[in-house]
Amino acid sequence: MADAIALTVNGETYRLSVPPKTPLLYVLRNDLELNGAKFGCGVGQCGACTVLVGSHAVRSCAFPVDAAREKPITTIEGLGNPEKLHPLQQAFIDEQAVQCGYCINGMVMTAAALLMRDPHPNDAAIRQELATNLCRCGAHSRILRAIARAGGEMAQ
Repeated sequence: MADAIALTVNGETYRLSVPPKTPLLYVLRNDLELNGAKFGCGVGQCGACTVLVGSHAVRSCAFPVDAAREKPITTIEGLGNPEKLHPLQQAFIDEQAVQCGYCINGMVMTAAALLMRDPHPNDAAIRQELATNLCRCGAHSRILRAIARAGGEMAQ
């Protein structure tokens, strides 16, 4: 049965009629047409679907929409915009930390949550945070540099 659920996504409030256990990813992609979060594994293991709920990185493919009620949701589309990129987005570009790009949105959102908690993470902390974000491209050293660079820029 579909319930009316109010969600605040990227600063805008939406009222949707969806079953409460619907994965947040499906609502973001299908109902709100925000396609930055990707469907990867469908069980919360790969990280391609990561978004922020409050200040926490969550795997939206395994996060029921009713758990997001009354909490701000930020997707990659709401982190920055083409006119003013978020420092993480700019750092990923500057460090050329993207290859195929499928996992990167999840990596950026995971890193955003980390930098909210710790603006100056060391390499070990960054590696630990990204340990469950799967990437097959081999861009990890550039990703690590991008996150450290963004942390430094955000702290200024």
